[in-house]
Formats: sequence, C-alpha cells, structure tokens
Amino acid sequence: MVEEVKAEAQARALRRLDGLLRTEELEQVRRGRNRAGRGPRRGNPATYGQATGFETMLGWLFLRNPGRLAELLDQLEELPPNLCSPSHESPS
Repeated sequence: MVEEVKAEAQARALRRLDGLLRTEELEQVRRGRNRAGRGPRRGNPATYGQATGFETMLGWLFLRNPGRLAELLDQLEELPPNLCSPSHESPS
C-alpha cells in the first residue's frame, strides 16, 4: 500500500492512463503539475510534478465525477504494470 502513495508510483500510474484521459482530465493534470513547485530535495522534480498532477486529477474527479474516477481506477487495476517505459513523458 505504501508504494501507491510514492511519487514514482503515482507518476507511473499517470503514464499508464495515457491515451485514456479526457481533455478536461488532462487539463487538471497540467494545472496540478504546474503548481507542484520543485518538490522534495532528494526527488526528481519532473516525477513530483507528474504525481501532483495525478493527485489533482483524482481529487477533481472525486468531487466532480466519481463514476469516472472509479472507471479510471478500474483501468489501472486491469492494465499491466509495465505498460509504459519509465522515460515516457506524461500528458501535457
């Protein structure tokens, strides 16, 4: 369970959803990523930004469209964990 709250795991989950996200969801990811700042001292700022964007989108969906949130979380459970490479960039 701890793995799922790490920035690396959240950034990886966002990459796994690449191609499934709607325009408004991508906008929330972008907004969250842009507000992330530098992140922790020892972490990768890009990974931290992706994780913050992912968290922003999850919170937005929780409030606005819980059904869609459940749909995306179900997709994460169904998709193979190695669906994307670690160097793949997150959605803009």
